[in-house]
Amino acid sequence: MKRELFWFGVVGVTAMLVHLGTVSLLVPAGLPPLAANVIGFLVAFQVSHAGHRRLTFGAAQAPAARSRLRFFAVATASFALNELMYAALLRLTSLDYRIALLIVLVAVAALTFFSARNWAFAAGGQA
Repeated sequence: MKRELFWFGVVGVTAMLVHLGTVSLLVPAGLPPLAANVIGFLVAFQVSHAGHRRLTFGAAQAPAARSRLRFFAVATASFALNELMYAALLRLTSLDYRIALLIVLVAVAALTFFSARNWAFAAGGQA
């Protein structure tokens, strides 16, 4: 479990930086923050799935196609929560959009770890 948490952190921070970097490039180019967040999520998902499959949960040996679909479901649910929280922070606070996004990304990470470990990348065939 320590090894998984370590790699979850490394992969998660890497994906978070990709997500944040993507949004930080797109908003100044004229895209609204919530729309840029969707694109940031899709780009970061590629980094996240590849990293978690190889490094974090690789020992589980879940089939790649199944883990990708399941992890996309986990990531999409996490992203829905992310987008709701992000919209609330943007609307209800005066936080910079990057700070608001950073807060949200960290807050949603625990739910993502639990769901990824126990379902998306689990070796067994449980539904």
